[in-house]
Amino acid sequence: MTKVVRTRVAPSPTGDPHVGTAYIALFNMCFARQHGGQFVLRIEDTDQVRSSKESEQQIYEALRWLGIEWDEGPDVGGPHGPYRQSERSEIYQKYANELVEKGHAFHCFCSSERLDAVRAEQMANKQTPAYDGHCSHLEAGQAQQRVAAGESYVIRMRVPTEGVCVVKDMLRGDVEIGWDRMDMQVLMKADGLPTYFLANVVDDHLMGITHVLRGEEWLSSAPKLIKLYEDFGWEQPELCYMPLLRNPDKSKLSKRKNPTSITYYERMGYLPEAMLNYLGRMGWSMPDEREKFSLTEMIEHFDIQRVSLGGPIFDIEKLSWLNGQWLRELPVTEFAQRVQKWAFNPDYLMQIAPHVQGRVENFSQIAPLASFFFSGTVQITPEQLAHKKLDEQQVRKTLQFVLWELEALRQWNKEAITDCINQAGAALELKLRDIMPLMFVAITGQASSVSVLDAMVILGPDLTRYRLRQALEVLGGVSKKETKEWEKAFNSIERD
Repeated sequence: MTKVVRTRVAPSPTGDPHVGTAYIALFNMCFARQHGGQFVLRIEDTDQVRSSKESEQQIYEALRWLGIEWDEGPDVGGPHGPYRQSERSEIYQKYANELVEKGHAFHCFCSSERLDAVRAEQMANKQTPAYDGHCSHLEAGQAQQRVAAGESYVIRMRVPTEGVCVVKDMLRGDVEIGWDRMDMQVLMKADGLPTYFLANVVDDHLMGITHVLRGEEWLSSAPKLIKLYEDFGWEQPELCYMPLLRNPDKSKLSKRKNPTSITYYERMGYLPEAMLNYLGRMGWSMPDEREKFSLTEMIEHFDIQRVSLGGPIFDIEKLSWLNGQWLRELPVTEFAQRVQKWAFNPDYLMQIAPHVQGRVENFSQIAPLASFFFSGTVQITPEQLAHKKLDEQQVRKTLQFVLWELEALRQWNKEAITDCINQAGAALELKLRDIMPLMFVAITGQASSVSVLDAMVILGPDLTRYRLRQALEVLGGVSKKETKEWEKAFNSIERD
């Protein structure tokens, strides 16, 4: 009997929905659809500090905007739920205990201070930092007594210290990785929640996942996953490590060099069909090599062996060119409808109207006043960002601190945005009135306009953050040395 193909994507709801998530989701969906199988969405929300419901909802909306649909998931249900890892704690605990009972894992009671000291000594001796096995020799009875006494612990897996693990990758064939490169990985944290390794293996097995397509950054840790499948006595899914998306300079795709939020591209006015088309071209090609193709065509012709291992370059200029091809081929009536739906729809206009109405004397004044609401970028000069009290370095530092505060913000409303700006100001010993002139220019391109705080709410997080990055670039950007120094100062801020 032929096994039904089941793939999945498992994003973490800890920030803006990332184009890398969409890229991996697209290939998993296409592989499943091409084989008549099912595609599952699972939410990895075990990071209790950074995970949020707002981010989870953004993932759903961003993927659906692109046209990516799943057969099972937290919002649609299915026979293998729950599909949020935070709701599966008892399941992970059961299997972690099973590994301990079988001798494949152990309780570790080492304090963070001891682990830091061991790590520092290893680095001083030019060794690779790794757990030293201090608690791996404890007798089972002794460990259980300490657990029963309420002592804090984690559960770590045992790994071989010699030999190699052969990882069978669908794209690379057999890849040999030495066991001496593997650490005794923590499987269950002290808070009772699992780490990535345990949760993924347990979930993939219980959800019947047959093929795992994930980013190649996980290839080096594949032996830990394989070992866990062996320890449980489970059949391992086939593994496929997809090439990473890269910036034009070949570095790993990052928001500091390229906008990485899916929502950013939606707000900028890209078509979802073009965006999906472009992601499909990341390391893959149609049999006839044509550049423009639909999702239906990609699924019809999909072959995982056509994935190229060269790091695909995410180039916004190329994406814009492809988007232009899609735009120009739209019937003019549909083009007009798409424009209207993008930013000239009643919902969006009604957000803007109250802020514009009291500032104009005729309708022709609306466009100059409110054009920044309908733009991606705003044209500004260094002179516009000149400040009466701050020199250029202080201006850049202020913009950077505000940007970092806003990047961590998940509740996007006027009060929260104001708090972020005040927080940055307090750290730099600046008042709100000192910072607002910079915000007006960076966000609206004008020295004065409608309420800039209200404008930031309407524009949303993606365009707001992008324009702050743009303002920093107008002033020459932030050097690596400055970034390091400023991050240290920023991270030392005491927050309410």
